[in-house]
Amino acid sequence: MDDTPAPFTEEDYAARMTRAVRDAAEARLAGLLITPGPGLEWLCGYRPAATERLTVLVLTPGSEPRLLVPSLERPDAEAAPGAEAVRVSDWRDGQDPYATATGLLLPNGRYGVSDTTWAIHLLGLQEALPLTTYRPLSVVLPLLRAVKDDHEVARLASAAAAADAVYEEILSLRFTGRREFDVAADLARLLRERGHSQVFTAVASGRNSADPHHRTGERTLKKGDMVVLDFGGLKDGYASHLTRTVHVGEPAEEERTVHALVRTAQQAACEAVAPGATCQEVDRRARRLIEDAGYGGYAAERTGHGIGVTAHEPPYLTEGEETFLVPGMCLSMGPGVRLPGRFGVRIADVVTCTPDGGRRLNATDRGMAIVA
Repeated sequence: MDDTPAPFTEEDYAARMTRAVRDAAEARLAGLLITPGPGLEWLCGYRPAATERLTVLVLTPGSEPRLLVPSLERPDAEAAPGAEAVRVSDWRDGQDPYATATGLLLPNGRYGVSDTTWAIHLLGLQEALPLTTYRPLSVVLPLLRAVKDDHEVARLASAAAAADAVYEEILSLRFTGRREFDVAADLARLLRERGHSQVFTAVASGRNSADPHHRTGERTLKKGDMVVLDFGGLKDGYASHLTRTVHVGEPAEEERTVHALVRTAQQAACEAVAPGATCQEVDRRARRLIEDAGYGGYAAERTGHGIGVTAHEPPYLTEGEETFLVPGMCLSMGPGVRLPGRFGVRIADVVTCTPDGGRRLNATDRGMAIVA
């Protein structure tokens, strides 16, 4: 069965750009400058093959969207899915691209600019228009992509289902006597077989499972190991992210206890997702259970984060984040407990906020699986 989603339409991209312009105006910005990266692809469907030449989408109130590209890349830009919703113009090698861009900007405007903008381009714009000022989008409009429409949620659900299938299959493979690298390679292969164009895999075994910064390595798995499997990637342009903690052979009593605690904390966090709840309230729901069980000092730094066209994006489920959840927000929910030098446990699913509360997009079992 072909599960390829319907492509986004010109109307979809136009609606996103209209919303971005509205949000910019509310933030008292003269406009937005979107350079190559996830934001550009999300707004108009364009992903250039190279980025060393200035490419920028200019969104300003009262004007049609303008996409400025190098002349040799114009055909690609005009073939982008959202190209009909923008006016494409170009500059040629030998011309000053920043002088060309000045005609699209106010000489003293305050602009939001993509975090991924190259310094050479930002400095070039500042030199051409010294009275303009720029602020990173992550600061002035951190939630620009946070609320997903039904088509986006459907893509996230498809990516989540693919990750679920990968997890179910990896459980049937052998763990004992193999390296972390070997298990990670299996995860990557299975993700690609199920439609992922980009993948990430992290396998942390034994005492490595307690290290939040562990990089998959040469360690050989053996009986008695707790193993954290953290994996996902991009499928049809939207991210999956699944984390499960399995055990090689029968676990010890405390390992069972901590795993059950993390599972309960994750369930509580998912149940706390609802319109009007704040991100820190969701984090607190999980964290209090872990603290009450005596493991507060070993809890993961945050309970989760937003997910969409990237695996990590705002909002963040952590203390001090007072952003209110609204329907359409999608979150990777993954509390954890790490006991340094011993073992760690983490369980993560993708959850979407609906008018009726949180809905999991991952459906695979969250209990402790025993692997061979």
